[in-house]
Amino acid sequence: MPDIESNYDVREQTGNPEHASVDDVVDLVIHRAQNPRAGHEDAHFDTAVAALVDRYGTESVRTVIHRILVDDEPFRTATNGLEMRNVDGVRIGTAASWFLEELNAQDDY
Repeated sequence: MPDIESNYDVREQTGNPEHASVDDVVDLVIHRAQNPRAGHEDAHFDTAVAALVDRYGTESVRTVIHRILVDDEPFRTATNGLEMRNVDGVRIGTAASWFLEELNAQDDY
């Protein structure tokens, strides 16, 4: 069976315990939405996600992140069936991929 290269270095895709899990990413997204970093160069992701969590709820944001990072759905279509604008899927996916990269860069993973 050929080795399939994943799009994202998330544990559910790679099977590598050194990579962050999708739950780790969701937890960080929600934490940053509730506690935006002031003065940080990436604070715009925090405030964008805060607005999206407020508008759509934690579970919808969680679903979009899972669809993107694990199910390989495109950012725009990961919102299907959630009564969410496609552009907001792009915003969630962009923030989640940055937060995944940040988590994987930490020594804990």
